[in-house]
Amino acid sequence: MEPTATAAHGLRTGVVRDADRPGRALRVSAHPEAGRVVLSTWQDATCVSTVRLDRAEVVELLAALGAALLPAPQVPGPQGPGDTP
Repeated sequence: MEPTATAAHGLRTGVVRDADRPGRALRVSAHPEAGRVVLSTWQDATCVSTVRLDRAEVVELLAALGAALLPAPQVPGPQGPGDTP
């Protein structure tokens, strides 16, 4: 998707469609003049929420997304008699 700019909405850099809810999407907009990235949740043509992030918070978000892709750690079950730790 090619970025588009509007004064009120910043520079839109991406749209991710919800896998389970038709019409729901997450839009990512850059606001370089404010040093912010805005994530907005849309239902069809209506913005239903926003989160404004500064640069450090974007890095934290990327780390959290990367961690979410990793497999869940295996929790060992209870050991029975004769099992070695």
